[in-house]
Amino acid sequence: MCGIVGAIAERNVVPILLEGLRRLEYRGYDSAGIAVLGADRQFARLRTVGKVKNLTEAVAQNGTHGRIGIAHTRWATHGVPSERNAHPQMSSNGIAIVHNGIIENHEALRADLKAKGYAFTSETDTEVIAHRIHLHSQSSAGLFEAVRKTVAELTGAYALAVMSDADADCIVLAREGCPVVIGLGIDENFVASDVSALLPVTRRFMFLNEGDVAEVRRKQIRIVDSTGKPAVRVVRESELPADAAERGEYRHFMLKEIHEQPRAIAQTLEERIANGKLLDAAFGPAAQTVFAKTKAVHIVACGTSYHAGLVATYFIEQICNIPARIEIASEYRYRNPIVTADTLFVTISQSGETADTLAALRMAKQRGYLATLAICNVPESSLVRDSDLVLLTRAGPEIGVASTKAFTTQLTALSMLVVALAKHNGTDAEREHGLVTRLLELPALVEKTLALDPTIRALAERFVDKHHALFLGRGALYSIALEGALKLKEISYIHAEGYAAGELKHGPLALVDEDMPVITVAPNNDLLEKLKSNLQEVRARGGELFVFADPDAGMESGDGVTVIKMPAHVSYFQAPVIYTIPLQLLAYHVAVLKGTDVDQPRNLAKSVTVE
Repeated sequence: MCGIVGAIAERNVVPILLEGLRRLEYRGYDSAGIAVLGADRQFARLRTVGKVKNLTEAVAQNGTHGRIGIAHTRWATHGVPSERNAHPQMSSNGIAIVHNGIIENHEALRADLKAKGYAFTSETDTEVIAHRIHLHSQSSAGLFEAVRKTVAELTGAYALAVMSDADADCIVLAREGCPVVIGLGIDENFVASDVSALLPVTRRFMFLNEGDVAEVRRKQIRIVDSTGKPAVRVVRESELPADAAERGEYRHFMLKEIHEQPRAIAQTLEERIANGKLLDAAFGPAAQTVFAKTKAVHIVACGTSYHAGLVATYFIEQICNIPARIEIASEYRYRNPIVTADTLFVTISQSGETADTLAALRMAKQRGYLATLAICNVPESSLVRDSDLVLLTRAGPEIGVASTKAFTTQLTALSMLVVALAKHNGTDAEREHGLVTRLLELPALVEKTLALDPTIRALAERFVDKHHALFLGRGALYSIALEGALKLKEISYIHAEGYAAGELKHGPLALVDEDMPVITVAPNNDLLEKLKSNLQEVRARGGELFVFADPDAGMESGDGVTVIKMPAHVSYFQAPVIYTIPLQLLAYHVAVLKGTDVDQPRNLAKSVTVE
């Protein structure tokens, strides 16, 4: 969601801060701001509503410069998008702060501060933190201690970067529930909420743990843990290329990422399969022992990741013959689920910082699961660091808010989990080899499916004036109908719903008419004839059908029915990945024709680090 960047150096850090914010635009935001300390130890602060380019123009007009500074892109939680609510927030012109997350007890703290004479200029919970730090600075040895006293009072999730005119040579960080990293330079250091923001200036990073408070100076870093004891954090070298967040020849990041899927899936499979067999060690050293004991699987995720997990539950039960269930993380957190013996707990998240999913993982660790497994795209993330087993999806940075390659690589990774569990539940070597072969065929099949792009671009014109759409699927493809509906609504703002096709007669048929396009995915499997019957129900009510069908499905275009034949027949194990591709392209081209902001749709953020 929100993005943090900070720097302290012997050079002007303003260009570094602005470039860092530009690289964090994909996270979603509604305002941006910067604060730097000049040679006169006075803060220069600029904040603008809208895109980072607005802030960049304001900085150029004002000639802002300095050797230490912090910057932020804000996604509104407390208070409407406005200049007064944008970060950095300040207290008494001497404390400046940027903040990701939500402080749940801000109202009580605000009331106490008002009683002590503090005046508020914003509606944000962040300004409360700034004033609390100022209050504690009056009785503390320095900014570091004032921040430590303040965070001890906070309830909620936060990543903080704080500066003070009383100590113009340091930035103080604090982390609880939201990521923040330190980038290491030569006689200069940097801070950010995401590694990608700092790749132009460093490749060496320290990742703070939950409860850490850190003091970052040009030549020195001090960290204490949640108990106040000095802590040392491992320095890691990022392998991400500096141009990972560039659009290249593509009009939008989303289109680029759709076309990157063959390579991303191939990378996810790479080095994890040998001689027709899946290598259990790809999940971690303890994987073989864990999988041999696993008698059930419980998956928790949010949004698109939830749809990927839903597909996995079908395959785990069908292929591995063990129970599998899935829950939305925000619901799991507030239940008291019954945990059966030897249940593997699986979390799925693109960023690895999804607040609800992280909270679910922490709760699961107290509930007696056999082990925890993370399916994630970010090796440095909290989810990865806190899980027993890990399978990285290797999708590379995904900038578009609407997930594409992260989703299909999650499906691929979960399919690998299915094979791994099947090996320990009676699947013989021949069947394992068959499943692995189907996985290895995916990149080429996705490449073939992307050739439908011109056809789907033309098809999109028939959706531009629509206000509603219905997506249908059966079996594991029901999940893909849900995902297709989510993509269309996310970026085109057309109301769309996904349904299991057999549920039509239980309510959704009431909505079907000539103005309600019905999009269906129709692989040639044992549910095809059932699906065809469901589609007849739509035609009988005057609904217009758009069917993405297997070439052997025996379906042809006709009155009120448009059949788009898929380039190749695929197995049931491959179908979820392959039938996702045309639905992504359809959503993309409809959004382009409607003129919406494809990569940064309104009201949404890439990494949801608040509840």
